[in-house]
Amino acid sequence: MSGGDHNPMAKASRIDPEPVVRWFTDAGRDLPWRRSRDPWLILVSELMLQQTQVARVAERLPRFLTRFPTVTACADAPSGDVIDEWKGLGYNRRAVNLHRSATIIRDEHGGAIPNELPALLALPGIGPYTARAVLAFAYELDVAVVDTNIARVLARSGGEPLTARAAQQRADDLVPEGRGWIWNQAIMEVGALCCRPKPLCDDCPVALRCLWQQNGRPDPDPAVGSAGVSTKQSRFEGSDRQGRGRLVDALRAGVVADDQLEIVMGWPHDRPRAERVAMSLLEDGLAELTAHGSWSLPT
Repeated sequence: MSGGDHNPMAKASRIDPEPVVRWFTDAGRDLPWRRSRDPWLILVSELMLQQTQVARVAERLPRFLTRFPTVTACADAPSGDVIDEWKGLGYNRRAVNLHRSATIIRDEHGGAIPNELPALLALPGIGPYTARAVLAFAYELDVAVVDTNIARVLARSGGEPLTARAAQQRADDLVPEGRGWIWNQAIMEVGALCCRPKPLCDDCPVALRCLWQQNGRPDPDPAVGSAGVSTKQSRFEGSDRQGRGRLVDALRAGVVADDQLEIVMGWPHDRPRAERVAMSLLEDGLAELTAHGSWSLPT
């Protein structure tokens, strides 16, 4: 999205990267994935960071990489081992997609994670953000990433909600040539530390070029409903997601007899629901039925 002064977002589009980068150099957090350009480490960390707290990922990433230090090590292991190591990181389906992606990378790319967007997007569970994050943070290419933190900055600084296409275009326009890695890290950190759901504008290096801030932060907040900005999840307590998680956790400890499904999943008087949800795990590659009719992690 480019253009002259007739564009209401033009002023915001000319954000000076220097103050943002200087702020990041001083205030940015020291995170393990920022010390590396290893594509495998970056891919794993980005998948872990999807709706999982930074502190937990920082703690668990080294352990995961000790067990699966390379793409090939992950691909050669049973998917159940990857699911087992994913405990506490949420969304177990991501572990299955990581294993499937590692297998494709081993078999079709010689174990080297692709450095082109189409090849990354072709991998299971790898969407536009994760693919671009690998390109920017592992290969230091001048591509823009848009996560929920950056999406807030883009919407507020432009003073209006954005479609997914507009958000990506605006992010693309802001990347300074030859500085894709540090710019994406910096603007993401602005969203994480300053342009939060409840913003801390006094500390924000983008505030002087933020149309929403300049106009007195009127309601509605342009970040609300803007593409890429996360929203509250549906209730977890009592949900199918909770039952799925309970069964996967039980499978991490060992085989579960079929007649124990409803008890393990927390629905002792609802066998049909337990069977339906267990079958969804089977379809997603998170569980399998043994020859004796019991349930286990995939082997």
